[in-house]
Amino acid sequence: MYEPIRTKSVHRMADDDRNQFPHRSREEELDIQLAGHLSALLAVTDELGDAAAADLIARQVARLRGAPPARHAGLTGADPRALHRRAHALAGRALVVAASRADTAVAILAAERMDAHTAALGEDSLVGAP
Repeated sequence: MYEPIRTKSVHRMADDDRNQFPHRSREEELDIQLAGHLSALLAVTDELGDAAAADLIARQVARLRGAPPARHAGLTGADPRALHRRAHALAGRALVVAASRADTAVAILAAERMDAHTAALGEDSLVGAP
């Protein structure tokens, strides 16, 4: 009544491939995520022209990745207020991940960057910001 299956199934049991490819630990995943947030913050900070803060961020990215980060080469001409909002949001994300992985140095740096961008925008401009 039914035709027999002539090809191998494409489905596998979940246990079949456990040891066939390397898995990253939670700490490694958090390092990657934190380095990504800091790299994005570095690009925005470079565009804002804050060289001192950018150097501090670049040092932390290099520590997490084991290599110096690529620096922002071109300017987009974006509105400085929009850049400060973006940098504030990125610093906030970095702060959350740094707190999760108990990285005090990055947590302090991220909190300082959040304060700096809040001050650059004024006190009430971040309420309801995306």
